[in-house]
Amino acid sequence: MTPDVSGLAVRLKAENFQVVFFQKVFGDSVLTLARELRKLGIKTVFSICDFINPAMCEATDMTIVVTDHLKSLYPKELQAKVTVVHDGIEKPMLHKTEWGGHAGSRQEPIKAVLVTSTELDKIPLLVSPPEWLRITIVGSYSADDNKLRRLRDHQWRLRNIGPLGQKLDYMRFLANPRIRCHAWGPESVYAEMQQADIGIIPIEPDTVRDPTGAWKLKSENRLTLKMAMALPVVATPIPSYEPVIDHGKNGFLARTPSEWLKYLSALRDPQLRQHVGQLARQRALAGYSMDLQAQRLITALQNLIGYHSTTS
Repeated sequence: MTPDVSGLAVRLKAENFQVVFFQKVFGDSVLTLARELRKLGIKTVFSICDFINPAMCEATDMTIVVTDHLKSLYPKELQAKVTVVHDGIEKPMLHKTEWGGHAGSRQEPIKAVLVTSTELDKIPLLVSPPEWLRITIVGSYSADDNKLRRLRDHQWRLRNIGPLGQKLDYMRFLANPRIRCHAWGPESVYAEMQQADIGIIPIEPDTVRDPTGAWKLKSENRLTLKMAMALPVVATPIPSYEPVIDHGKNGFLARTPSEWLKYLSALRDPQLRQHVGQLARQRALAGYSMDLQAQRLITALQNLIGYHSTTS
């Protein structure tokens, strides 16, 4: 967001603000305000996820990012001003206690869940699931009970999707009985994960939609969300996922379609699903609990303003 915040500096000083937090806002007006606040002795913090902004880092006293990889992309001379506060696990009390006792079949498929912030029109890398696997995508779709709106969305996408081959691929995606698309909701997303046997995060570089390679900058939030639910996860290796997954122990990293099929097939074993899922939950809660991340943020802000607790 690039709001116009001109003229705020004097007001903030008059109201005795000690710290001003710029949450996902930037642009010329915000840069000017940050510099004005510095001259007035007011500390400033910039918080952003999924991309870097050296100009705002330079203008503010501290920048907060959500992964160590994002911090590493800032110029070396600015990295001392960058603090990592990961996305915290929001509902740690929710988790799986049952991983299914079957190995998957056409009649009783293994259930995989893919949580995304977008409206996928294909499953990256996997394309069509094997007959023993059913995939539920929870994403930015129209409400499940609004069939007319969902139909209109599909028609609009079909008209704008490009060449005939891509249109046919999209129609096959919609018609595939082993793929379901559900609308994301703050409660429904957890319900879908609890009903699933495994979690998947396939990412395929798309030079048309994402020419800058922004997919590499994604946080580990989608991963730790599933891991905290005690789901065994297969994911495409990206910089934020690789420190979290101990491959073959608390999850799997798959690069190619053949690797994806190999690790998904391994998770047909219900005992392996349970073992990996339990280790995944332990890893997620140990490193990404909301309490831990909140304390990181509090400590960073206290250090910024020179606060020292008098309690023992």
